[in-house]
Amino acid sequence: MRLYQKLSKINFLKKSYAFKFLFVAFIGIHIPLIGMLFYVLYGSKNIAANTILFVGLVMTLIASAITLYFLKHLIKPIEIASKALDNYRNERKVPSLPTDFSDEAGLLMRNIQKSILENERSLSDNQDLIYLLSHDFKNFTGNSQGLAELILDESPSEIVQEYAQLIKKSTIQQFVFIEIFIKLMKDQEELLNRPLKVNTISLQSVLAIVRIQVAPKLISKKIILNSFFQIDEVLLTIEEDLLVRVLVNLIDNAIKFSFPESEIQFTASKIDNKIALVVSDSGIGFNLNDKEELYKRFTTRSRVGTSNEPSTGIGLYLCKKIVEKYQGNLILESQGVNKGSTFSVLFTSF
Repeated sequence: MRLYQKLSKINFLKKSYAFKFLFVAFIGIHIPLIGMLFYVLYGSKNIAANTILFVGLVMTLIASAITLYFLKHLIKPIEIASKALDNYRNERKVPSLPTDFSDEAGLLMRNIQKSILENERSLSDNQDLIYLLSHDFKNFTGNSQGLAELILDESPSEIVQEYAQLIKKSTIQQFVFIEIFIKLMKDQEELLNRPLKVNTISLQSVLAIVRIQVAPKLISKKIILNSFFQIDEVLLTIEEDLLVRVLVNLIDNAIKFSFPESEIQFTASKIDNKIALVVSDSGIGFNLNDKEELYKRFTTRSRVGTSNEPSTGIGLYLCKKIVEKYQGNLILESQGVNKGSTFSVLFTSF
């Protein structure tokens, strides 16, 4: 940045990044010519042609190396801007780029800095607004629930009692939806703020934690979770707790859409340079035409489970977000309705 800063103080170069490049290139091109003139004028009067040629070539090579060196330093603003944008996208690190330069590179850094700060303010304002609205919705829903309970306390007629129970049931569902919505917002915020770093993870230990969390549902439906490990300890950018969250969601999804007294398979293997974590079941599967829709939050393709378990419509959406944040892919496959499903998580191995 020092070369860029110094050149930016020269009046005729201040407002043009291209002129800075041309200026450095112009000087670099003329170094051999100036050197040769001095060599011829002030050197020995009996200079051989071969000597002049050799000196010219040497000075040209030196000048080319010096020019390339300075041009490399001159693109530093572009490198800094690119790195700042990449760090913000991957780790949500807010940069502090210089904003007082008036050429094209300066405009780029200023616009990136301004856009990132505006995006941060917008995200913060939106989250505050969502939490405020969620709080107000809870109050409105609570009022409706309270009124329904007051009606029931008055020993109303059977038809009024039925309506009051429906209102109460509806408010409970609204409470659940609001909690799910708030959780989604918090999960997304947490995901954005986590940095990328390589972690050593034991896949068998991860699955042991997952088994504990899904055990009640496995027992309830008498489903067996089989596991096969071709690998165990791996190096991944994803952290252990987030990997647990992904696998809990995928296995919970498999349980939900599997028939009682069936089996679910979990396999961990290495395919080329990829770590493959695969959850497969023999449940109700899905129509391949609905595949992309299943990734979306609050998807309209959300279905109840084989034992009427409710679905929030955000599980696979969050899994996809987490996996892609940590340089992985989530792949859904099914042979069709009632032919089971396979959920594959692929991470790059380090």
